[in-house]
Amino acid sequence: MAIYLVVILSILSQMGFGGSRVAVSLYALQMGASQVTVGVIAALYSLAPMFLSIYIGRLSDRMSPQVLMIWGSVMMAVALLLPVAAPSLLILCVLGFLNGLGHLVFSIPQEAAVGGVGGPQHRTRNYAFITMSWSIANFLGPLTAGILIDTIGNQRVFWVLAILVLLPIAILWRWPNLLPRTAKHGDGEHANKSVLDLWRIPTLRATFIAGGIIGSAQDLFQFYMPVYGHSVGLSASAIGMVLGMVALAAFVIRALVPLLMKKLTEGTVLLAAIFVAAFAYLLLPFFTTAVPLAVIAFLLGLGVGCAQPMLMSLLYVMAPAGRISEAVGLYKTLRSVTHVLIPLFFGSVGTAFGFKTVFLTNSGILAFGGYLQRKNRAIKTSRT
Repeated sequence: MAIYLVVILSILSQMGFGGSRVAVSLYALQMGASQVTVGVIAALYSLAPMFLSIYIGRLSDRMSPQVLMIWGSVMMAVALLLPVAAPSLLILCVLGFLNGLGHLVFSIPQEAAVGGVGGPQHRTRNYAFITMSWSIANFLGPLTAGILIDTIGNQRVFWVLAILVLLPIAILWRWPNLLPRTAKHGDGEHANKSVLDLWRIPTLRATFIAGGIIGSAQDLFQFYMPVYGHSVGLSASAIGMVLGMVALAAFVIRALVPLLMKKLTEGTVLLAAIFVAAFAYLLLPFFTTAVPLAVIAFLLGLGVGCAQPMLMSLLYVMAPAGRISEAVGLYKTLRSVTHVLIPLFFGSVGTAFGFKTVFLTNSGILAFGGYLQRKNRAIKTSRT
């Protein structure tokens, strides 16, 4: 039962967080913000994770995950209610930073601890379930936000999102021992070493790099699809539906990952995922209506969706004793660099050269990344 409650926690929190990205982007555009400004707001979501993930990871290795998750929920709710109290572009910037921080405080202890729910024999199942819950939430969050914006308006949608991120507190309060106090394994002999030691472990480094390459494709789509959809005249509901297709495809492919891993290695699946994402971006600039964009989004979701459960499971297995949360924190730090740079860089590129350049450039980056991954012998082929 415990893992299913954790899945519910994840869906509620991620729905509120993912829906806020759509709500904030469209609200900023309604206020007259430029692509660069929207890119700055999107980048602020990742500012706290970029600088604080390692610290929060170390804290999570030493504290009850429930305490941190409750604080994360509260921070997200407060952030989401700020535009209701004082709507402005500056407040949306503050929202982006605080929401990113709150989500970080909630997600790191959850992601680290979930591997220990029910014992090590359920580790792969647990991470498959938790990443599938993200897919469900990332489908429902943007779709719900888009529909609510069209029906109740830009401001009132933030009330609904705030309620969603507060609901996990009730579950954590009712079941205070839902998650293990620590996800560490072994005797903790490496706990006091430098975080750079984690990067020096070849298998961990390869996992970090693979996650960054795949994650950059999803980052750009989450940021740029609302901007592109708005420019070609799509409604908020249509934009939310297109964004949701990525999550729907990710859910489908994650359900099939155990079957894929019976015949393929991790390295092979990751390499294929990168090239599928590159192909999706190659198609994007040639379509401007909702249905073909939704199909392309589904293709992109197949590419980016299969990597996450394997990455999280590998981090749990390969991290030194007592440093699982810290490894997750370092991974989030590296991912946050792409979260920050992608919106800023491609927001500027889009303003200067147009949408086609943005999508084709990212397709080229992914293809080159796939080439590098093919040469990277650090990625293990074990099916552990």
